[in-house]
Amino acid sequence: MSASADDPRAAEHGERRTGEALLDALERGEVRAAERAADGTWRANAWVKEEILALFRASPLAEHGAQRDVFPFVDKAAFPVQRFDVARGVRLVPGGSSVRRGAFVAKGVVCMPPMYVNVGAYVDEGTMIDSHALIGSCAQVGKRVHVSAAAQIGGVLEPANARPVILEDDVFVGGNCGVYEGILVRSGAVLAAGTILTSGTVVYDVVEERELRGTRDAPLEIPANAVVVPGTRPITTRAVRDMWANLRRLQIACAIIVKYRDEKTDRATALETALRATHLDR
Repeated sequence: MSASADDPRAAEHGERRTGEALLDALERGEVRAAERAADGTWRANAWVKEEILALFRASPLAEHGAQRDVFPFVDKAAFPVQRFDVARGVRLVPGGSSVRRGAFVAKGVVCMPPMYVNVGAYVDEGTMIDSHALIGSCAQVGKRVHVSAAAQIGGVLEPANARPVILEDDVFVGGNCGVYEGILVRSGAVLAAGTILTSGTVVYDVVEERELRGTRDAPLEIPANAVVVPGTRPITTRAVRDMWANLRRLQIACAIIVKYRDEKTDRATALETALRATHLDR
């Protein structure tokens, strides 16, 4: 059976939505910038990002919100901020938050001000986005995730085939964390406050006694239920140019898996779960 224009797999059959139709499909969650396969691997839908980029190029600047927004702004005409009503089931607390056109925000999501969700992002049910947090373009955020205050979940539009940052279900991201450059954080993982993860970050797993590294083709993955804290490691290269740093015992940033999530860790996040449950039950 051939795919219709409303089938999220349409691009695989040579059909792809463009313009307003694509933005509408993204907002309904019918099309995603990245998808999880049955075996747990994630793949980027390059065509989605290509079409978003085409919209940016074709769309002129326009004044938005002069009649309805507290703070009018100037942006591409195709990308106004979204409007929410009670029927959508999203709690958008006042105070300067914005969700850009073309982003999916599911029922039960709580948005604390000021926070921002960019085009192409996907935020699933029961997630909390705290104050001063950013969900970047095309980032994928699962169910019951907590993105704490001032955390930055990086986005990516170019190159189109690059995997966006992905947080699977039940991930806890502490305050002032930064997750960038296609990092995949598996279900149930906990990132302690101040943890920074990039494509070049080395993660030391002291439980399994291993080093985790990513490559351009296979970005870094944080294992399910890992509890990750920020750390440092010495500069230990043998190059003559690094001897000066070595003699002074200089350190560079890394991340450390100190344990895997257990009952005690779950108790530490139980309050957030209870708060979300209270909202969803209404």
